Amino acid sequence: MSDTDPAAFPSPNHGDRRGQRPSLIVIHYTGMADAPSARARLCDPTAEVSAHWLIAEDGTTEQLVCESRRAWHAGAGLWQGQGDVNSRSVGIELANPGDRPFPEPQMAALRHLLRAIMARWQIPPAGIIAHSDLAPGRKIDPGPRFDWQALARDGLATFAHPPPIAPAPPLEPSLDALGYSPADATTRLAAFRLRHRPWGRGPESDADRRTAAALSSSHKYPGGIAKGDGGSAPS
Repeated sequence: MSDTDPAAFPSPNHGDRRGQRPSLIVIHYTGMADAPSARARLCDPTAEVSAHWLIAEDGTTEQLVCESRRAWHAGAGLWQGQGDVNSRSVGIELANPGDRPFPEPQMAALRHLLRAIMARWQIPPAGIIAHSDLAPGRKIDPGPRFDWQALARDGLATFAHPPPIAPAPPLEPSLDALGYSPADATTRLAAFRLRHRPWGRGPESDADRRTAAALSSSHKYPGGIAKGDGGSAPS
């Protein structure tokens, strides 16, 4: 299969990148029963949705849209003050209904794919985001069971566990600096926690403020992670 001919890929649902090039990678879950069902929808011209890549539960990876083309995966949303995320991103769909952990073969395939895409387009770890990041209140995928911390350990995402003594400045300016779009405080907190503190509950806390400040500051903890807050992706 050619990696430059758009017609060589199975999904017809794509368009021109409108003068942009990929600077983000957006991770989704399919929200469907299995990979074949998701593939059928992502390749259905009447559905008008697609993604560049689909990774099945067993790690089988298929490219559905040429990366030089604009796939239709992000929908309405903003990141770092810019809309039309589809034009400047590569979309990866993980076959998962949304109610279970992501199997290790699937995560291993994702790590392999991320390294290749990041190298191909010179995308840094901060450019790997969740669908929920760009669409607070509208989308929740890949959800609280997705292990962002493990990706960060491999240099494939950002994550922080700042120590309890770290500064805890107001949350909203830190969320602005990270790239979250304007929304009510509750919606933005929920989106931030889905990505960075999925174990967080209740009202905004100092732990939320410390984590957001650490991520948005110029200081980077080794490996993108600092100990102190605890927690991990729910099983």
